[in-house]
Amino acid sequence: MDIAEPHILIVDDDERIRSLLTRYLAGQNFRVTGAEDAADAAAKLASVSFDLLIVDVMMPGQNGFEFVAELRRKQNHVPVILLTARGEAEDRIAGLETGADDYLPKPFEPRELTLRINAILKRAARPAPVPASAAVRFGDFSFDAIRGELKRGDDLIPLTTGEAQLLRILARSPGTTVPRAALADPASGGESRAVDVQITRLRRKIEADPRNPRYLQTVWGEGYVLWTE
Repeated sequence: MDIAEPHILIVDDDERIRSLLTRYLAGQNFRVTGAEDAADAAAKLASVSFDLLIVDVMMPGQNGFEFVAELRRKQNHVPVILLTARGEAEDRIAGLETGADDYLPKPFEPRELTLRINAILKRAARPAPVPASAAVRFGDFSFDAIRGELKRGDDLIPLTTGEAQLLRILARSPGTTVPRAALADPASGGESRAVDVQITRLRRKIEADPRNPRYLQTVWGEGYVLWTE
């Protein structure tokens, strides 16, 4: 039985870049569709299911940050890689805070983009090994590490693929400090600052006071720990 090629949507107002990326990714066994701006992308998303989006930040009209933030507000958690010529740390952090899964500054090597795409798709499709008791409870929350589902009572709390993976790793050893390096995604160069952003986003979802966390705590100079008591 043939395995369907992952379907990627490229959102970029530069037709030349869309064309180059389309040809390259098609040669890497991806199915590719292009969109010239956020409005065009939204229209395509309304009728087609995509496995991953590649979104340029600097677009006329609604920019990439705004587009991704709107997707997340609408509970659409399709994986997103942001592309931009702005490579400063603050811009990368801002991109991750919108709910994007990765951030790649231009210019970039096409092979690096492919590695990041494959890492995100693998993370979304194949959850990391978890303990036999996959459900971890803390306070009013329960996390199903196999499904990557976080619930508060019966209410499902949407997670990005990156947030779900990070919570899986922490949930393997509740009460034990996990080094930041162990939480960093190798595809992003093991950048620990991205882990801090993911932690901040998770705290907003599970903590009554994110600035004074009860469950997801920092162990200064070492990493993070998930407390279930």
